[in-house]
Amino acid sequence: MNFGIVGTGMIADFHARALAEIPEARLVACFDAKAERAETFGARQGCAAYGDLQGFLEHPGLEVVTICTPSGAHLEPALAAARAGKHLLVEKPLEISLPRCDAMIEACEKAGVLLSGIFPSRFHEAPRALKAAAEAGRFGRVTMGNAYVKWWREQGYYDGGGWKGTRALDGGGALMNQSIHAIDLLQWIMGPIEEVCAFSATLGHERVEVEDCAAAAIRFASGALGAIQGTTAAWPGFMKRLEVSGSEGSAVMEEEDLVFWRFRQESPEDEGLRRRLAGASATGGGAADPAAIGFHGHRLQFEDMIGAIRDRRRPFVDGAEARKAVAIIDAIYRSAASGLPARPSN
Repeated sequence: MNFGIVGTGMIADFHARALAEIPEARLVACFDAKAERAETFGARQGCAAYGDLQGFLEHPGLEVVTICTPSGAHLEPALAAARAGKHLLVEKPLEISLPRCDAMIEACEKAGVLLSGIFPSRFHEAPRALKAAAEAGRFGRVTMGNAYVKWWREQGYYDGGGWKGTRALDGGGALMNQSIHAIDLLQWIMGPIEEVCAFSATLGHERVEVEDCAAAAIRFASGALGAIQGTTAAWPGFMKRLEVSGSEGSAVMEEEDLVFWRFRQESPEDEGLRRRLAGASATGGGAADPAAIGFHGHRLQFEDMIGAIRDRRRPFVDGAEARKAVAIIDAIYRSAASGLPARPSN
């Protein structure tokens, strides 16, 4: 299946590396509005390079497009690709506002192409174990669900990135850019978030339009309570942490490591799971270095997309699923701005 990449910044290299490991995939083309960047990337990855989006979309045999532009610039190339009949994988967040997310979802449905929002953490074994345990009722009455993303970014990260830290293209800060993976996992495992009450601030950086610290108390539709904390101002940076607790058990995950896994009623598989996933993380998880991430989750998600296209089914993380984390973050921002509780919009 022939893939093309739109936007040739840092994350595009991870897409290319993931595709290179999939026998059923081939990277055939790339596009960047800065033609010289496209040429450099194309030469490095061995694919055709375009500085013109229409020319890129007309590349012979192109079937699937992955969007790697700045967050607030996902919609326009996605709409063009959908109109051209290309299936779409879009980096997180799907877009920086719900209307823009909805416009993308609607365009893909109208064009009859598949849309998947990239959340590679959903494909890792530890969060899947938490999801399975929750669905099996092993936590009993689930009481608490927490997500903590306490990362560090130097001032130069914002000063040198052009779009980073801007409302127009980043759409938000420590939540929309960095914490969104953990927020997605939290709602995926715990179920819908019904209400949030939040605060946000910019405390550790200068010349930034968005938050570098945010904290929200949350209430799930199930009645469980919890918290979301996200920051890029916590030196030296810590692995993202997810906690699920209930009347019959609790689990704690740090990045891909299962650091706590215990239930009142143990199963024969529990000890093996604890041993196997005690040190599963192979990278720094992006806690202090944006490039210190793996691409195996991307590979698994790309494989899922290939299967979805061939089997004519929805991808595991379709547009509606990818929208959920944006809706939660939008509610947190509204609550922080108003000082009142807010509900995620459907």
